[in-house]
Amino acid sequence: MPAPRVDGQKRSDAARRRGRRAGAGLWRRWLRRLGVLLLVVALLPLALTPLYRLSSVHPVSTLMLADLARLQGYERRWVGLDEMGAAVIHSVMMSEDGQFCSHAGVDWQAINTVVNDALSGERPRGASTIPMQTVKNLFLWSGRSYLRKALEAPLALYFDALVPKRRIMEIYMNIAEWGPNLYGVEAAAQHYFGRPASSLTARQAALLAVTLPNPYARNPASPTAGLSRLAAIIEGRARKAGAYVGCLG
Repeated sequence: MPAPRVDGQKRSDAARRRGRRAGAGLWRRWLRRLGVLLLVVALLPLALTPLYRLSSVHPVSTLMLADLARLQGYERRWVGLDEMGAAVIHSVMMSEDGQFCSHAGVDWQAINTVVNDALSGERPRGASTIPMQTVKNLFLWSGRSYLRKALEAPLALYFDALVPKRRIMEIYMNIAEWGPNLYGVEAAAQHYFGRPASSLTARQAALLAVTLPNPYARNPASPTAGLSRLAAIIEGRARKAGAYVGCLG
């Protein structure tokens, strides 16, 4: 009588081994699929960047895609750089990235300052350039993340090397978020001031520019005293931009 129990035990052990092999095979297949997916995601910016050089292409941001996925939709009206008016372009540049025309996608001096401040225990400041913000909006995700920051720099260098400065600014101005489901300077100008971007006053342009760092908390049409003071500073800088905006001429 003990023999059948031994045979039964062997069959049970063999079944468990087959189950483990099947489970391991399933995990390997999922890992391979995940690896392929990550490779595609990694290569996508490299493939799309040359395409975005074309003025006929109107890119959308990852936030815009997320709005579509949530069935919320979004408001965006694409306009060319020459149709925006100099006031808002200069204001955004002076507010977001005053060295835009002189760096190659990354402002290393600003990054060094941020690192030194962090090592000194001071509150870190932003060092994102317009190319860095552009690639973040086009290819990456929002929110604070060291991984995302680490990806921004090489992508910005690549993007800046392939795409002319004027085109980078045009894309950024058309995909920047100016409020919930609100993207691009033209839609923002119409939403907050009821006029096209090209007709904004210097004050209105500066108010839109200083809204960008926190569009959910700042309202350019109803600015706080602090936001008004900041806009006045940017308005003055934009008026004296001069050579700082030479790459857009």
